[in-house]
Amino acid sequence: MSWAVLPAAGRGLRFGAGLPKQYLELAGRPLIEHSLRAVLDHDDVDGAMVVLAAGDRHWPGWREIGGKPVLVCTGGAERAESVLAGLRALPATVSEDQWVLVHDAARPCLRRADLARLLAVGRADPVGALLAAPVRDTLKRADHLGKSQATEPREWLWRALTPQLFRRGGLTRALDAALRAGVAVTDEAMAMERLGLRPCLVEGAEDNIKVTTPADLALAEFILGKDR
Repeated sequence: MSWAVLPAAGRGLRFGAGLPKQYLELAGRPLIEHSLRAVLDHDDVDGAMVVLAAGDRHWPGWREIGGKPVLVCTGGAERAESVLAGLRALPATVSEDQWVLVHDAARPCLRRADLARLLAVGRADPVGALLAAPVRDTLKRADHLGKSQATEPREWLWRALTPQLFRRGGLTRALDAALRAGVAVTDEAMAMERLGLRPCLVEGAEDNIKVTTPADLALAEFILGKDR
């Protein structure tokens, strides 16, 4: 069985809205509710820990969703600090060896089949796994003037998505080590990679988008409205 940690302490400044983007309405519900329901949908996910900003006045106060517990704690200024706070705040019944999913609060379009495949592959691996999508576009390297300098090979490049699945103890140690070293890790897999570990890449759907702009919000509503 697993728990999920959703870092939601960011203010979403790039979105430009009057409240954090995770609370904006999407298909009649707060965006974060879709993300929570998507990750709690699997029978093997026991509950969720949502990591909030200090003094967050927008949190709806949910204590359970779909009959599963939803707990909250306070995060930090950076993603790694918030995820680490969430891992440390998990119930004592969640052992160091137990698998934990980390999912973006602003990624509402997670597919049920992708989550099931991630759990199956990740729990069979000694390190863990993350959802990802192969890079399909042609990649250009720019110079300091914004001119195209070279075309980069894309054969081994993937875009990291979430959820990402690691054992509670291993991910806690990896994030703590990165923070102590002053390294700003942008996802959980990067923290594990710093320790020489190689998580599995599990191909996920391209429409598992992260809402960053108003256009993304409209696209997410369209995706959720499709028969998937």
